[in-house]
Amino acid sequence: MNVRTAYVRPALILALGLILALGLLGYQITRSALAIKEYERTVTVKGLSEREEPADAVIWPIRIVAADNDLTALYNKLEQDALTIQTFLTRQGLAPNDITLAPPTVVDKLAQQYGGSAEVPLRYSATQSLTVYSGDVEGTRRIMGEIATLGKQGIVISQDDYRGAVQYLFLRLNEIKPGMVEEATTNARSVAQKFAEDSQSQLGKIKRASQGQFSISDRDANTPYIKKIRVVSTVEYYLSD
Repeated sequence: MNVRTAYVRPALILALGLILALGLLGYQITRSALAIKEYERTVTVKGLSEREEPADAVIWPIRIVAADNDLTALYNKLEQDALTIQTFLTRQGLAPNDITLAPPTVVDKLAQQYGGSAEVPLRYSATQSLTVYSGDVEGTRRIMGEIATLGKQGIVISQDDYRGAVQYLFLRLNEIKPGMVEEATTNARSVAQKFAEDSQSQLGKIKRASQGQFSISDRDANTPYIKKIRVVSTVEYYLSD
């Protein structure tokens, strides 16, 4: 073996090794590129969960209205009416702590600028609010239907003012959240699975997911004490052949 042959053979071996290594690297890169392309195939779906639940708290404003020419007599009337209503409510089963009494608001009609010097039949008018906040929704609703009987005792209760609107609350959202999120996610997967079958694909893992805001609304205008709870989850899945 001459010196030239001794140098050429290792060089050829090295060159062949580099060619094989580059070929293998190219194959791996191609496979990786195909895998990445495959993972880019996704489907985004939405899953809905809805429930109807009874309200578990009620806020009931009761506004007393009175008028008189004697300011002292007017305050005495408000005080007596408020006491009568409080007694009525507690006898009907409400806890005293569920009832709060706000200070009265009194208007002097002669002191109003637009009143002028015109004679008014009753100089002073006043309103006072009692507010019931109770977890006994059904019991409170029953009492609402009976409080009108106090009109026979000369008590005037305003029902036309928007400030007297009854509010029903749902406070147990955290208790039902996990189940509703699970239901919404399950529904979303069912939709994605159907899409995958229709497109002759396989449904893969979740790429990303987002939970929408929970919404609480009245079931309808006639039953505000029944609440509709709703949530929509958005889920993106990988698809593969």
